Amino acid sequence: MRSQLPVTIEDIEAAARRISGCVLRTPLVGSASLSKLCGVPVGLKLEHHQTTGSFKLRGATNAVLSLSAEERARGVIAASTGNHGRALAHAAKAEGSVATICMSRLVPENKVSEICRLGADVRITGNSQDEAQEEVERLVAENGLVMVPPFDHAAVVAGQGTLGLEIVEQMPDLTAVLVPVSGGGLAAGVAAAVKARQPATRVIGLTMERGAAMQASVAAGRPVLVEEHQSLADSLGGGIGLDNRLTFRMCSELVDDIILLTEAEIAAGMRHAYTQEREVVEGAGAVGIAALLAGKIKITGGPIAVILSGRNVDMGLHLRVMNGETDPFREEAAWHG
Repeated sequence: MRSQLPVTIEDIEAAARRISGCVLRTPLVGSASLSKLCGVPVGLKLEHHQTTGSFKLRGATNAVLSLSAEERARGVIAASTGNHGRALAHAAKAEGSVATICMSRLVPENKVSEICRLGADVRITGNSQDEAQEEVERLVAENGLVMVPPFDHAAVVAGQGTLGLEIVEQMPDLTAVLVPVSGGGLAAGVAAAVKARQPATRVIGLTMERGAAMQASVAAGRPVLVEEHQSLADSLGGGIGLDNRLTFRMCSELVDDIILLTEAEIAAGMRHAYTQEREVVEGAGAVGIAALLAGKIKITGGPIAVILSGRNVDMGLHLRVMNGETDPFREEAAWHG
């Protein structure tokens, strides 16, 4: 029998009550093209329509609202590949707090500028998420800021899990949920919610081949380091932390499989989202569609929910992909090895 998880369905239900009115309840709509392809109903959870353009607002808002007034007054800080930083900046500003966001040089400029626009103090440091995290820890020690990690934090995981509650309510007979995986906050929260309500439903994680930290860690049975590379799915970059406390265990126990996708497959997912669904999604948000198009998901005879997790893509890059480019970062990846 599985021991109690560090984030429970009760935590997620409490988060849903806490953030109600602060985040959108996003639609789940049927995809005629993907349903025809798969032979079962496929629903798209349009989380990229969220206020800040990604699911990250759920966890960041729940975390900020869980702080005391004294903690909010000190200011919050996090490392981010972009979307968590944007969400935390937004949530902090809404509560009269100030966010400091540390990012590596791999984060696209469009995401950096948007976080600056929201009034956050942005620090660019190093060439990896791990190096950005080192700067976070230095500033916490020096200035007393309150750290709100992008994924390995109970309030963040519970906030992301509210997305899973909505999916089960909107598609109660679903047999599988396709969820992007990076540090595992979204996958852990969604899996905890879905499995608590519908234990037989499969939760399938999707990520890119380049730097798949959670997949490598689950395969190894412990958190491991992976080398980071530029990818169309840049939001899925970064490690899970060798001292991971929550999401590694939850993903190991609750996520049924983690599937890897090539850059060409991710590009195809982005193009399908735009040309067939009329949706602009970033690479990380397109991985569920990409997996279905690539035939990498086992269809078991029932409805499938696909999370479109974010839309914060550089539009110049999006245009290049729409025009047929499949791997804009090929030279960089090849140079690394």
